[in-house]
Amino acid sequence: MSAKDIFHEAVKQALQKEQWIITDDPLKFKFGNVNFQVDLGAERLLAADRGDEKIAVEIKSFLNPSAITDFYAALGQFLSYRLALESTQSERVLYLAVPVDAYQNFFQIEFTQTALQKYQVLLVVYDPVNEVIVQWIK
Repeated sequence: MSAKDIFHEAVKQALQKEQWIITDDPLKFKFGNVNFQVDLGAERLLAADRGDEKIAVEIKSFLNPSAITDFYAALGQFLSYRLALESTQSERVLYLAVPVDAYQNFFQIEFTQTALQKYQVLLVVYDPVNEVIVQWIK
């Protein structure tokens, strides 16, 4: 089992505050002969006639000295997970969870914005101190 991100519990608490039910911690699934493990699986009831919404959340801290190195790893992981989820759990939407400090700084530069748009990366921006979701970015 891989190590949990330092902010794993903060993101989990933040999601629960927004009425998400954590269904998997971690969300494990298989695509072909490859095993995958996304940090969290969650769902919530939208409305009685609309069913529920299911998400998967990969949590990143962006605490290393090189934000670009963290981004390369996070983007590669996100794209791999999304590809596998589309084939195995197509009802689930994958989000990359990033701390608000990283979002306000590194995620605002032109390169990062271009990559997020090009690869259609969905973000959950979280505050690890207050354990809240700051913004959902689709």
